[in-house]
Amino acid sequence: MKLTETLTDLANPTRFLALTARILPWLAAATAILLAIGLYQSAMAPDDYQQGATVKIMFIHVPNAWLSMFVWSVMSVAALGTLVWRHPLADVAAKAAAPIGAAFTFLALVTGSLWGRPMWGTYWEWDARLTSVLILFLMYLGLMALWRAVEDPSRAARAAAVLTLVGAINIPIIKFSVDWWNTLHQPASVLRMGGSTLDKAFLWPLLVMAIAFSLLFITLHLAAMRNEILRRRVRSLQMMQASRVSFTGEASSGPKEIGAA
Repeated sequence: MKLTETLTDLANPTRFLALTARILPWLAAATAILLAIGLYQSAMAPDDYQQGATVKIMFIHVPNAWLSMFVWSVMSVAALGTLVWRHPLADVAAKAAAPIGAAFTFLALVTGSLWGRPMWGTYWEWDARLTSVLILFLMYLGLMALWRAVEDPSRAARAAAVLTLVGAINIPIIKFSVDWWNTLHQPASVLRMGGSTLDKAFLWPLLVMAIAFSLLFITLHLAAMRNEILRRRVRSLQMMQASRVSFTGEASSGPKEIGAA
């Protein structure tokens, strides 16, 4: 019951703005602290006996790869909020998350390529995991283009929600591609049946970086939602002002025409 009341309260943009104004500074501080700790632990982690110092790319690559899929999952929930529950902030949440998810996906592709060059002998290979992540990046760009192309916010919200839900099919493909097909990409080594295969010297820095990047997403997402709400309020005020000026102009032109007649 309390959760329902909380969600109802957050559906009010004014209350959402007030809440985020209070928690954003704390989130930003926690993100900065965890990032500093994670980067220090990553730098101090030993070299791998096979990969050498290249293994440390993992501490940036893996959190970005996780978040590239997680952000789309968040957008899919928001899409349901738009189409099914008609939540007032669902479209705002999805639209604000798209550029952040695109950035995480881009970083995952770049860092993966930097890791692949010394390990595989090539920056890119058209295997299942890499190709499906590239498709995810293109879908992020397509969603952002759709929101810009459609002027009517409600139409754009519905179209983007449908495209998001269709694109969600790609998430399990990315996750299980290394199990379903023979790929160059290594299988899951952290979240897997039987426990992680990573040594604790690598596992703990990776988990800290994953939490830090997750907090970074939450911080950036809430800040972007605030900006989107304020941008829409400014747009609404501008439209109201334009309508008022147009109505005033028509009203003032009426008597002149009658007098002229």
